[in-house]
Amino acid sequence: MLSIGQVVYCKAGRDKGHPFFITGIEGEYVFICDGKRRSLIRPKKKKIKHIQPTKTVDENIRERLEGNLYLKDSDLRTALAKLTGSII
Repeated sequence: MLSIGQVVYCKAGRDKGHPFFITGIEGEYVFICDGKRRSLIRPKKKKIKHIQPTKTVDENIRERLEGNLYLKDSDLRTALAKLTGSII
C-alpha cells in the first residue's frame, strides 16, 4: 500500500536507483519529488510498476503535504538524507 510521504526508489528511467518521496497518488500513477532532481513545483509522474516502495514514511512530510502546509525542497532533501543515509 502506497501513501503520501513514503520513500520509494525508481526502478526504471534516468532516475533509476534514486530515492524520492511520494507527493501524490492518482490511479496507477504516483507523483514523486526529491527536492533536487525533481522539485515540489515539478513532480515526476511515474507508473507504480516503475517504483520500489519502502516501509519508510516520514510523518512530518506526510502531514505537511496532506495539510497543504508550507514545505520547501530543502525539507525534502534533508529528510531523505536522514532516512536513506545518502546525500542528495
